[in-house]
Amino acid sequence: MGFEGMVQISAGGMAAQRFRLNVIASNLANQNTTRTPEGGAYRRRDVVFQATPANVEEKNSAGLPTNTENPTMSVKVIDVITDPSPLVMKYEPGHPDANSDGYVAYPNINTFEEMVNMLSATRSYEANATIMKNAKEMADKTIDLLK
Repeated sequence: MGFEGMVQISAGGMAAQRFRLNVIASNLANQNTTRTPEGGAYRRRDVVFQATPANVEEKNSAGLPTNTENPTMSVKVIDVITDPSPLVMKYEPGHPDANSDGYVAYPNINTFEEMVNMLSATRSYEANATIMKNAKEMADKTIDLLK
């Protein structure tokens, strides 16, 4: 795989993790939102990734395509799903969104889980950035050798 392929795959991973970080930030920002335009409390959202063939055509030394059975894979975001787990009910009879029994439905967001997801997405982003940096350094060294 050449420089272009490594950069393209890493860029896809970085874009996917950046999108995931935005969804996590939205979850954290709405952890106390009891009223949404759709009605009811905010519901936690999660990103669904899919492995997808990268637009990189690998060739052997003769210039013929290689590895046609197992193509180089990248990642893309295919959906953002809503977590179906139950909302958190808290007894607050004076709250404007309280039901007839005095309970308010709060989002189904676990701050610790979101922080772990944020750390995971950040580490994945950093790993892809490191791959891209290393690919650039290898390309630079190759150019220096050819001088």
